[in-house]
Amino acid sequence: MNATIAMITFRSMLGRRRALLLLGLPLLLVALAIGLKLTDYNDLDTSADVLQRFGLATLLPLLALIAGTGVIGPEIDDGQIMYVLTKPIPRQVIVYTKLMVAFVLLVLFAVIPTLASGLILSGSDAALATSYTVGVLVGGIAYSAVFVALAVVSRNAVTIGLLYALVWESLVGNFAPGAKSASIQQWALSVTDSLTDASMVESTVRLPLAITLLAAVTVLGTALASIRLRTLAVASAE
Repeated sequence: MNATIAMITFRSMLGRRRALLLLGLPLLLVALAIGLKLTDYNDLDTSADVLQRFGLATLLPLLALIAGTGVIGPEIDDGQIMYVLTKPIPRQVIVYTKLMVAFVLLVLFAVIPTLASGLILSGSDAALATSYTVGVLVGGIAYSAVFVALAVVSRNAVTIGLLYALVWESLVGNFAPGAKSASIQQWALSVTDSLTDASMVESTVRLPLAITLLAAVTVLGTALASIRLRTLAVASAE
């Protein structure tokens, strides 16, 4: 990882406008958890539903999209990435650094709020809070790799990412059971399911397959982003 690139990227991502985007969703999740707790409407079923629908299925992919595309997409669009590519820094180091920044942002704005909301809602019951936290964590790694790769490959990364996260995973996946097998959300839910005894938490993907697919998507996304950055450098030189 390159510390200078990481510092510049963090500074860019935590500017006023992006910071508001990153803070908005987790604050809503925590506020919802507090509201349900205060009204005693926080039984285990409701807690699992909130952590699933608002944590894993909404907060995580949207924040991953903001972070994953934001750490490198704007630099490619305005040409600033070429300044970095002229430095004697291996392309994979640039990608690893961008991925690390995106992942740290997800830990701060998705993983920790999910844990806090889970503890507020259910405490330690059925290990629901920690299981969803781990699910968001491993899902965040895969989402980060996918969205960083999308940002390097296409200038329409945000649109493509929204179509995947909101249309494919949330809409198509609910009506076409086979689509769930190609869903990062379901793979992360499989990890969550393996860590809790709560009967309402159930994934359609078996754990060994889910772990394999999460790892494969992360590796492939990272490799694709690195290869595409080399192409950008060659195109610039020509």
